[in-house]
Amino acid sequence: MEKKKKGVMQSIPGWAWVLISLAAAILLWYALSINPKTARSFPFIPAILEAAKRMIDNGALGQDFCSSMISILAGFALGFVTAVPIAFLMAWYLPVRGVLEPWIQFIRNIPPLAYVPLVVITAGVGRKPQIIVIWIATFLIMTVTIYQGVRNIDNTLVKAARVLGAKDRDIFVKVIFPATTPFILTAVRLGISVALTTLIAAETTGATAGLGMRIRSLANSFETAGMLMYIIIIGIIGLVMEKIIKILRRKVNRMAGEERVTKLKIDNVKKIYQTRKGEMTALNGVNLDIKENEFICVVGPSGCGKSTLLNIIAGLDTPTKWSGIY
Repeated sequence: MEKKKKGVMQSIPGWAWVLISLAAAILLWYALSINPKTARSFPFIPAILEAAKRMIDNGALGQDFCSSMISILAGFALGFVTAVPIAFLMAWYLPVRGVLEPWIQFIRNIPPLAYVPLVVITAGVGRKPQIIVIWIATFLIMTVTIYQGVRNIDNTLVKAARVLGAKDRDIFVKVIFPATTPFILTAVRLGISVALTTLIAAETTGATAGLGMRIRSLANSFETAGMLMYIIIIGIIGLVMEKIIKILRRKVNRMAGEERVTKLKIDNVKKIYQTRKGEMTALNGVNLDIKENEFICVVGPSGCGKSTLLNIIAGLDTPTKWSGIY
């Protein structure tokens, strides 16, 4: 019975679960909107649409959206272009890591709301302090994420590349950077999320326009419908950016793997040597695909078949049995 239920659940498509989740959220929202204790805090959809129409008609919504997106993108871009080189320098050079890491860990644990007033006092009122605060927050989270990615790279790959005569530039381009790309994309996703949450803190002090500023303004006048509408918009922005990053990650993975031409393919290669003591199997059903610009290391203990495999690839030896080498 349990297996049957599990099979039924798995047969439900993903979009159906999304609709079920949305319907449950709307039902909960409606229940909160008719409850006397929560009705004022959670006005239902008609009130939200009315508030949205009012904000669109007076031009406030468009102005706030554009202002916030400019601050988010500018602060995130500054954070990214500074985080990537700093993270790599910290991972590769001990003096840089020793000097910067304690301060990055220290500042990372301080909520942005705590130092927003200091930034406003220093940079003045307007967009500049918003960008600076977002820059600091995104720089910290992305630096730590990328740094951990570089540190987790298998050092055997780097050593093997050096043995083969690769220079630092080649090692970075063909070994370090490809291995770090998933962590960079993760850092981008986390950076966007932090930028959105930091934006609210950055716009609560000294902002003249923006989603966070408008939420604070509507809160002061207890206009909960408008507040909830702006909160929903921030959530939608986050979902859209998350989707864009997922699409980007799939394209990067496709470029790194599926779209590269296979330069060498070994299919089910077997090599048996005849010795005085009988047959000795050096290779047993080896399969290997090497794609264009791919760096491959064959690692193993003595006698495991490394030299035999390389000799077969080079045409210096013939396999006992194989499905294909091309």
